[in-house]
Amino acid sequence: MEAWTSWQKPAAPMTVRWLDPGPLRRHSRFEATVHVPTTPPSTVVISSTVRQFQRGECLSWTGPADSAGYHIDGAHVWTFRPSRDGVLVRTEESHSGPQADPASDMGLETWLSDLKTAAETGPRG
Repeated sequence: MEAWTSWQKPAAPMTVRWLDPGPLRRHSRFEATVHVPTTPPSTVVISSTVRQFQRGECLSWTGPADSAGYHIDGAHVWTFRPSRDGVLVRTEESHSGPQADPASDMGLETWLSDLKTAAETGPRG
């Protein structure tokens, strides 16, 4: 999570700012700002709070995505389990709000593909 922007290739330019000092932990807060290339350009701010964190096992966070005339509440849960081939990552997400699209994966497939690429090409520890 701390290195999110080093492995995720967002669909639109994005910056992530940690709002609390120190290591990632329960109640850590972060803010992602997405610059959406629409006409006129738009900025979406996602304010998130870590709800559960167990290093190497589980990470969950919640938070709204807001912009003028735009609001989605999101909940994200990622679990990590050792497997014979490495680590199995499972995700669960829910989104609600006026702009939530039940037919959309909200970029989850891209996130997982980017994570897989980073894990398979990054340094081994």
